Amino acid sequence: MKRLTASCGLALALSMPAAQAVNQEIRALFRPDSSQPNKNVFINQTPNSGYCAEYPGECAENSMFSIQLPFRFTASRFLGAGEGIPLKVPANWRRLTVTNVDTQETEVVEVRISGIGSKFYLSESAAKLVGVSDILEGHQKLWTNKSWVYASAPCQYSGVGFYSPETYRFFWKTPVEAACVKVAAYFIPDIYFDTLDVAYELRTPNPLGMSSGLYTGSMAYRVGPSGDFDFGQTLLPNDGNLTLDFVLDVQHTLKVDIPPGGNNVTLEPVGGWAPWLDSGRKPTRIFRDQLFYISASSRFKVLMLCNSTGGTACKMGSQEGNSSDFEVFMSLPAGISGPGGPGANVTRHPLRFNVWAGPFQPGLYVDRKPGTLHFEMTPFAIDFLLRPGVTDRLRGNVTVIWDSDV
Repeated sequence: MKRLTASCGLALALSMPAAQAVNQEIRALFRPDSSQPNKNVFINQTPNSGYCAEYPGECAENSMFSIQLPFRFTASRFLGAGEGIPLKVPANWRRLTVTNVDTQETEVVEVRISGIGSKFYLSESAAKLVGVSDILEGHQKLWTNKSWVYASAPCQYSGVGFYSPETYRFFWKTPVEAACVKVAAYFIPDIYFDTLDVAYELRTPNPLGMSSGLYTGSMAYRVGPSGDFDFGQTLLPNDGNLTLDFVLDVQHTLKVDIPPGGNNVTLEPVGGWAPWLDSGRKPTRIFRDQLFYISASSRFKVLMLCNSTGGTACKMGSQEGNSSDFEVFMSLPAGISGPGGPGANVTRHPLRFNVWAGPFQPGLYVDRKPGTLHFEMTPFAIDFLLRPGVTDRLRGNVTVIWDSDV
């Protein structure tokens, strides 16, 4: 008999499942919207489950999202009259670090639990426990401060409460991190809470300052007595750990459009060449301003490549052997700051051969706004080129690269 008892005990121990942490992914996306260029925020992409799925209007009014988690809180013993069930959740803002999986850049995300709910089951009807026949009256009298649709302070009423003879579904808002205690007015032989609805709020970084890609990070919570999610000493969870895995997806836009024919730039004096050809009056400027349109939601840099020995000068030449220098400058639309910092407008910023310029940082999503590439010969080049008896056509190539990989 002793051997049989020991053997059964061993078999029972081996068959008990090990506790596994509950993991829940929270995903948010930033993708610039041309219809709302000033809306530089992440949009929650995690499907609502539980409270917000059933009552989307309530959550939309309060900018809340909810998830239903597979936790079950079971009473370890009866609940006597005058004993309470405290509900406490991590309602204060907590910080975690998310890391770009490609660049290893880091940002800070803040999260708070803004609501808590569940559905509890009684071993027998509430009406029977309090000695009445009406179902609602039974639930009202079973607790000293009415039924569970009425939140205990400092938790707040959410307008949700559905019941059957033995069950009650509720949801409370949690403005502060403190225990909200519901006190039994009668003896309750057994009670358990099936599933856990959690509403959450996020504070995310400004996506315009982030690189494209996925940023990931996790927040771990303890569940159970004296934990982050605490239903008191009597109600024990089937799992003691919860991890929220955050994924921020940043999908930036960087696009530059040049009007048709804009890839062929002709440098000319103001008013054309007639004053020089007709009267030999040397122009003070030979240039061309070329328009382009830029859409940008993140910082970027710019590189110029040309025939150059370095610096800002690019060369153009002819088959006759004549050559001249010109420079390239760039102006960007309002809303994009230069290396001087926020508010530093980019006007005629000089581009240097094979040297990245920038970074340039949009303060908001810039959607197809005009910028300008300024091509201009230097005064020395004008004096050298425009000599009596010289007639020629000079050509050169310039490549300008806009790159968001800063």
